[in-house]
Amino acid sequence: MSVPTTGPSKLKKKHIRVKHQKVKLFRANEPLLSVFMWGVNHTINELSHVSIPVMLLPDDFRAYSKLKVDNHLFNKENMPSHFKVKEYCPLVFRNLRDRFAIDDLDYKESLTRSQPIPDDSSGKSGAKFYQSYDRLFILKTLTSEEVERMHSFLKHYHPYIVERHGKTLLPQYLGMYRLTVDGIEHYLVATRNVFSNHLNIHRKYDLKGSTVDREASEKELEKELPTLKDNDFLKQGVRIDIGEAAKEKLLETLTADVEFLTKLHLMDYSLLLGVHECGRGEAEAEAARARPPDADTDRDTDSDSDTDNRHADGPRGFGRQTSLRYEGIIPELDIYAIPSQEGAPKKEIYFVALIDVLTHYGVKKQAAKAAKTVKYGSNVDGISTCDPEQYGKRFIEFVAKAIEGN
Repeated sequence: MSVPTTGPSKLKKKHIRVKHQKVKLFRANEPLLSVFMWGVNHTINELSHVSIPVMLLPDDFRAYSKLKVDNHLFNKENMPSHFKVKEYCPLVFRNLRDRFAIDDLDYKESLTRSQPIPDDSSGKSGAKFYQSYDRLFILKTLTSEEVERMHSFLKHYHPYIVERHGKTLLPQYLGMYRLTVDGIEHYLVATRNVFSNHLNIHRKYDLKGSTVDREASEKELEKELPTLKDNDFLKQGVRIDIGEAAKEKLLETLTADVEFLTKLHLMDYSLLLGVHECGRGEAEAEAARARPPDADTDRDTDSDSDTDNRHADGPRGFGRQTSLRYEGIIPELDIYAIPSQEGAPKKEIYFVALIDVLTHYGVKKQAAKAAKTVKYGSNVDGISTCDPEQYGKRFIEFVAKAIEGN
């Protein structure tokens, strides 16, 4: 049976507005940082959908994720409309973050909520450094050769971290990226910040256990917080006054790390030492509390400004320290921190870690050793360039002498 019709049916047309998904922009003063923030946000979100493997496989150390973005909707003043993001060994670094008790969402928040802050800690390599806005993480630019060295190093580094249950003074490598902006490739590695994000560092040293050409330059000394070197350290008569038990524990970890580096024929690494003077810190905190609110140097973390006065390298923006009790809370907040021993002449907190661990004792270093031997003589044992075994032995001896026991 057919149903009669009275003419063509009339349907009421409803105008449907197409909703475009809002593109999250990451505003930074450098296009590179905008792309980095976008990339970390994307890669961490993608990893959240990947199941955690029971164990890492050799292929995981060669793996990468890669993305090319062509988006004309981006405001070019904030974000390039064409860029590429490559994350190296994503599962390896996720596993390392887990070993170092760093949650992926916290990592993403620190690196994307507000732009990383340029840091003036540059060495001979010419690398650029940045801090996450909350000062928890450090970004360092790499060369393509250093990326290759990192790949080679990771295969040994990851098993060592597993074996040590994360107990190490080696850099905590958390992610490595290649960012292509305006056709230029940039490489960045993320590590945990050695220094505190709530206690200021008042003195800073880069120590190799070497005495030849190992003093801060005039240019370095002009900085608000210069990086001093071995001869400066010796002239000042600095002692790491932590007591016998803490000294034994520190040297055990340091010796294990140095033996690991020696087996890989690595040398030229440094001990990074930061000193927080508790009395001075309390006075700065008191001064910060006394300032009127509009004079506070702490910034809103969502600010688009390219600077942030809560800088790990200088006594600025000290308001957040307030009245923290040092005992009991320091190891919990700062994994690299060791407080001075009870009864020490001066109450201090020491931040100690190894840095710059990827230099291989190859042809260049052997040539440098030969050149320095000609210049200073073969009997000088203070030159920084020497074979890995000799370097490691001298390094441990230097640090052991610098630590005050009983």
